[in-house]
Amino acid sequence: MKIICVGRNYAEHIAELNNQTPDSPVIFLKPETSQLRPGEDFYYPEFSKDVHYEVELVVKINRAGKNIEEKFAPKYYSEIGIGIDFTARDLQSELKAKGLPWELAKAFNGSAPVSDFVPVADFADIQDINFSLDLNGETRQNGNSSMMIYRINYLISFVSKFFMLKTGDLIFTGTPKGVGPVQIGDKLTASIEGKKMLELFVK
Repeated sequence: MKIICVGRNYAEHIAELNNQTPDSPVIFLKPETSQLRPGEDFYYPEFSKDVHYEVELVVKINRAGKNIEEKFAPKYYSEIGIGIDFTARDLQSELKAKGLPWELAKAFNGSAPVSDFVPVADFADIQDINFSLDLNGETRQNGNSSMMIYRINYLISFVSKFFMLKTGDLIFTGTPKGVGPVQIGDKLTASIEGKKMLELFVK
């Protein structure tokens, strides 16, 4: 199983980090060891002093495929969840400044908490789903999938040109504005359409 992540897929998040809008999806990977399952807490890594939360809708792939046409992409997923892309921002900034890959800052152990999944059929339109992240009871991120620069079906088609998708693969679809740091003792709660889907503590 692999975790495929999409960077810079919400315009206001691009602006808050002073990044450039990409001409095509920005893709990076996390290994299976990054995943935290519901009920597991996040342990602050020793190599960073500036870890940020980034809440994202997550699509679970349900069949193998490659070179998938966009119009057939809905056949390759039937469930959606929510996750947090924890990022060691200080380390990421150092790596970016040197023109190096981001994996050390993005793909470390426990950097991808993921909720349980719910059927896509529960939603009238997968590109009109509200989601949010609360930090210690205060809402810090609010997003809607309609705000994505690259939509879910396009992302599946795009990624499948480079990586064969396999059953159980997860696609983190990008984060809206409002990212920020966490501290030991913080409580994070992620929700879809107002329903709590994921809760964890920073230890």
